[in-house]
Amino acid sequence: MRTALFLCLLMVAAPLGAHPHIFVNTGLSFVVDAQNRLTHVQVTWEYDELYSLLVTEDMEIDSDYDGILTPSDTATLTGFDMNWVEGFNGDLVGELGGEPLEFSGPTAATASFNDGKITTTHVRKVIGSPQITGPVVFRPYDGTYYTAYEVGLPVGVQGASDCQVTLDEPDIEGALSMTKAELSALPQDFDMEAAGLSDIGARFATEVRVTCAAL
Repeated sequence: MRTALFLCLLMVAAPLGAHPHIFVNTGLSFVVDAQNRLTHVQVTWEYDELYSLLVTEDMEIDSDYDGILTPSDTATLTGFDMNWVEGFNGDLVGELGGEPLEFSGPTAATASFNDGKITTTHVRKVIGSPQITGPVVFRPYDGTYYTAYEVGLPVGVQGASDCQVTLDEPDIEGALSMTKAELSALPQDFDMEAAGLSDIGARFATEVRVTCAAL
């Protein structure tokens, strides 16, 4: 658990501390077949400039700082964010009809580096390929809010022409105000899970909703 972030949120007088450490611009592409079955989700993550710089320096790529990766650099970078620990949900949750969706681990990883930002993609199979008979809701977020996900990259559907995607943006300022108020009432050595804050990132998550016309 990353308690340090939440201690930062307590410091109202220092607003620059009241935010996550990593910022990721996100895109989603949903693969739907002719029977309106959701088979895969392709996820795009575009990392902020500071985190991208830290990664490239740590991995000793783009050593000349020209922003151009060699083929060897690209091979080294590809998959750097795919070494997931057991139980990690990939910072993506989804549900259909109130039931959670299950996903495979990441496959088909790619990586690129442009304008000082690392962009990666990966594909996750939707276990069971459920048919979209009602709205499918996805939320890309980190439960600890150590990483902030903004859905600012393209979101769409592949393989079906009668499906639509809508986005419901969160009230970030309102969520921050509520979180600060809650944290200010807790002792500094609080346990996040015991305090009911282990999934606090959900408050800051964009809701991505996929609907398809009935067959």
